[in-house]
Amino acid sequence: MNLPKTYDSKKVEDKIYRLWEKGKYFKPEANPNGKPFCIIMPPPNANGFLHIGHAVFVTIEDLMTRYHRMLGKASLWLPGTDHAGFETQVVFEKKLEKEGKNRFKIPRKKLYKMMWDFTKENRKTVKKQLQKLGASCDFDREKFTLDPDIIKIVYQTFKKLYDDGLVYRALRPVNFCPKHKTSLSDLEVKFKEQEDPLYYVKYGPLNVATTRPETMFADVAVAVNPRDARYKKLIGKKIKLPLTSREIPVITDLAVDIKFGTGAVKVTPAHDPLDFEIGQRHNLETFSVINDEGRFYPNPGAQINEKEIEKATNEKTDRTREIIVKILNKKGLILKIDSKYRHTVGTCYKCGNKVEPLPKEQWFIAVNKKGKSGKTLAYDALSAVQKGKIKFVTPRFKKIFLNWMKNIRDWNISRQIVWGIQLPVWYREKSEIRNPKSETNSNLQISNHKQLDKDIYVGMEPPKDIENWTQDPDVFDTWFSSGQWPVASLLAQTGSNSNLKSQNSKLFDKFYPTDVMETGHDILFFWVARMIMLGLYITDNVPFKNVYLHGLVRDKDRQKMSKSKGNVIDPLGIAEEYGTDAVRMALVFGTGAGNDIIISEEKIRGMRNFANKIWNISRFVLTNLENLKVKTKNLKLKLKDKNLTSDDKEILFKLKKTTESVTKNIEKYQFNQAAEEIYQFIWHDFADKYLEASKNQLKDEKLKENTQKILLYVLSNSLKLLHPFMPYVTEEIWQKLPDKKEPLIVADWPK
Repeated sequence: MNLPKTYDSKKVEDKIYRLWEKGKYFKPEANPNGKPFCIIMPPPNANGFLHIGHAVFVTIEDLMTRYHRMLGKASLWLPGTDHAGFETQVVFEKKLEKEGKNRFKIPRKKLYKMMWDFTKENRKTVKKQLQKLGASCDFDREKFTLDPDIIKIVYQTFKKLYDDGLVYRALRPVNFCPKHKTSLSDLEVKFKEQEDPLYYVKYGPLNVATTRPETMFADVAVAVNPRDARYKKLIGKKIKLPLTSREIPVITDLAVDIKFGTGAVKVTPAHDPLDFEIGQRHNLETFSVINDEGRFYPNPGAQINEKEIEKATNEKTDRTREIIVKILNKKGLILKIDSKYRHTVGTCYKCGNKVEPLPKEQWFIAVNKKGKSGKTLAYDALSAVQKGKIKFVTPRFKKIFLNWMKNIRDWNISRQIVWGIQLPVWYREKSEIRNPKSETNSNLQISNHKQLDKDIYVGMEPPKDIENWTQDPDVFDTWFSSGQWPVASLLAQTGSNSNLKSQNSKLFDKFYPTDVMETGHDILFFWVARMIMLGLYITDNVPFKNVYLHGLVRDKDRQKMSKSKGNVIDPLGIAEEYGTDAVRMALVFGTGAGNDIIISEEKIRGMRNFANKIWNISRFVLTNLENLKVKTKNLKLKLKDKNLTSDDKEILFKLKKTTESVTKNIEKYQFNQAAEEIYQFIWHDFADKYLEASKNQLKDEKLKENTQKILLYVLSNSLKLLHPFMPYVTEEIWQKLPDKKEPLIVADWPK
């Protein structure tokens, strides 16, 4: 059967995808007796369209899945979408702002419903886009992070951690975004280096250096290093806090840097996490002088004397600082000002505004504490990687991971937003007479909590006497729920209502732990580290065996893609113009594992030309197969055959070497090397050399049949090698080869 003169991706792609779907080839049941191979898709956020970064993971993960499917494995690529808590709420807030609405003025249930509808439509769009990119994932098993069975597993994990003593609620400073009115984890804070004045302020006999004199009214001590001989006589004494009627102690702590400023630092536990730790060590009190709006609003305990300070009340902190510095200057309490002090300032990674460390009642996961079960989240994850139970494809990321895990701090998992999984926690005022043992609900957990002075109930279901309890309005950090994704997305397939420990999922048992976690290196800590910690904690097994991290997508000038630079490439738009195969091959070609991906329209156009080259090669071969009786699958060629010419032997030898090398490189996750070898072989060895030699051989009746066999043999194996990279054009050509056969998607990988 002859091919049309030109390859038209627009006419081919939808048709071929329907062929695959109709045959149910995306399901692991396509190879029911094969060994399991599994990838859990990093769920795209359900708040917008796929971008070029998504196209990268689709290409790489689909490539691996197709390769292992052709090896005869029961290959499961499980898709899903993420509600993406804070990220989605920020996107939706911008949408509301354009409509002249304020999310703080919309009732909680109504706002949640609006966002549910918003993400529901986006999820449909994301699915269509994944299909357009050729994703051969099992959409019948698709999950959403807000599916009821997923939420149930998230609740079970939280309850298990709580019972194990690894989840706690505490009053401590957290990163708080005044614009979005929510706390953020340490990873959600973007640190920017900038120059600010460093003020040297008189604290009685001491001089203290600070960039934030406006927080001095929350100071509870001045700390010096015990090794600093300059302050030995003052240690243990009290000094008067400027502009107040309070006296604060001079204490020692090894955390104080002798070389910073004067070596004496103000201790403000409410507005600095390091100061909070000092305060805990010395049993110091904590009170705030900044409110949720990021405005100066002193606690009465500050005991401020100066009436002029009242002018600063309810002002933004920058303005408050100006007022206080003027007063301190007027009273001769500022010794000097270093106007160009360089330091880092924390900002919200979404809006760019400064975050305020504010004392908040929040839920934390204790990552370095040993639970009653004997498990320690950070240590267990660290140990699993060190022992090789999880392997990083790129060694440098292993080093980064290990270093980060050794310095990890407790994780704040509660967010003051609407969109997400609400905490299964309820509070009530403590009763004067109370016997926790008499509670009939086995899920009840009572905690004597000093800050709250309330009973805390943590359970899978609301308490029996619900009218006496108030549910915590906070939702989980989205990374807490997505951190359980490999476990939850497989386990939730059963739809079981039983307890996690007793659930029996054949799918889970077969595919967990998964084979590869492939995602961007920028979420190594956000997601990968947390999946390892939580996966090990829930199942006593690693969630995946290998970690492949791809880089950022950059333009031909190696600039990061952004709308402001005008260099963003829409993967679906460019695929419509040049074909999906061209986009996929361009994303893999020339980029090693972990490195940033250089992409341009010129590069994609070049891969479109490669698709056309394959098409033209196939047209030549197919037009020269007349009267050939041997079927493709029965072709057996030996290099020692006496009837083979030197050109025949050379192309068969190079095909053998290319097959071995491509297979080896895919197994080693060196996809760029594999792609370049296939490209080289097809374009130069096959097209430029052998096709030219075959033209003369086809004219020789003695050589014709052998030449036809070799052309068909080399073409069919080339299509197999190329299929994981460029699935559409290869499948379309495969369908035109002589004799009826199974689709290329489930053909045997060449050996």
